[in-house]
Amino acid sequence: MRLLLLSNSTNPGESYLSWAKPELKDFAGDLSTAAVFIPYAAVTFGYDEYEAKVAKVFSELGCRITSIHHAEHPAQAVEQAEMIVVGGGNTWRLVQLLREQGLLSVIRQKVKTGTPYIGWSAGSNIACPTMKTTNDMPIIDPQGMTTLGLIPFQINPHYLDAHPAGHGGETREDRIREFIVVNPETYVLGLREATLLRLEDQQLQLKGDKTARLFKKDQQPQELSASDDLSFLLHV
Repeated sequence: MRLLLLSNSTNPGESYLSWAKPELKDFAGDLSTAAVFIPYAAVTFGYDEYEAKVAKVFSELGCRITSIHHAEHPAQAVEQAEMIVVGGGNTWRLVQLLREQGLLSVIRQKVKTGTPYIGWSAGSNIACPTMKTTNDMPIIDPQGMTTLGLIPFQINPHYLDAHPAGHGGETREDRIREFIVVNPETYVLGLREATLLRLEDQQLQLKGDKTARLFKKDQQPQELSASDDLSFLLHV
């Protein structure tokens, strides 16, 4: 499999996906690639607008993007795609629509047989076995929380260490600790902003200037850097 899983799309003061462009370009390889874009995580703006934003970035890399919402037969569009790109937004809405369209198994099979997959935020979340480590509000019932299961561990995108002054609620780490108590066999990787995971040739790498924080029940959280080989997480 070939996966590129980004924590986020935009850093403050930067243009859309600009921080990830070098990795996107390198990952796409053949820049004549035709990719299908899945915009279903968008809620407060339209799919045409989302497609235009993403297509602009990928066109600069020489890659042609077409959103799946134009397809008369979405499953066929996935099956014919040279690359699959899944944008961020609300993970609950994304999973609900993927399940409604019968696309989860189609995407899984396509990626498992070698089609490159790029996702950010919600698009990274669904590469996991479930969507249980999303940060998003459950605005709709997705009729099940299992997702693509392309990797055997969970990602928490946009991972934050901060506890804002005056905030009385739980931190992100508190929430993940709740998860691992109930799911003791599962690893959770907190993926900080402007970092990504790249899986290629059975090797999993962290890319970016920040570390990622790994959680597992009864183990101290571990900081992993770009110099570490994360491939062990493919066998947990």
